[in-house]
Amino acid sequence: MSIPSNIRLALYQPDIAANTGAMMRLCACLGAGLDIIEPCGFVMDDQKLRRAAMDYTEHLSYKRHRSWDDFVGQIGKRRLILLTTRGATPYYDFAFQKDDILLTGRESAGVPDDVHARSSARLVIPMQPGIRSLNVAMSAAIMLAEALRQTGN
Repeated sequence: MSIPSNIRLALYQPDIAANTGAMMRLCACLGAGLDIIEPCGFVMDDQKLRRAAMDYTEHLSYKRHRSWDDFVGQIGKRRLILLTTRGATPYYDFAFQKDDILLTGRESAGVPDDVHARSSARLVIPMQPGIRSLNVAMSAAIMLAEALRQTGN
């Protein structure tokens, strides 16, 4: 059994409840904390969370933030590592740290320029030419697994 990690996954204004539920389940299974930065593109009531995340929320350390500013005000000096198709550094060439926060963007729009600028690093998953992107939950799983592998969690 693994020890819970200090690495966290943060979702910037997620649009799709099913993806949010999948990432909640991912974090519960891997022992990573989760931050949900609102507003979301769906109603974040307990019933919707239970349906999307199944019964994994009881095994999950997660926090909802009313806004980007609220989130930034609570993370201190932790590094924000943005997962983005606009990144230049492949995730496997990056040195993760034990207290990094991996940040995903909205499914429909990514993140705005000020969020890009606030990030310590912008990582990409290299893909075949002509392919637009992976599902955000799949991308989060790839990056989170690599961050946990590198940091020994």
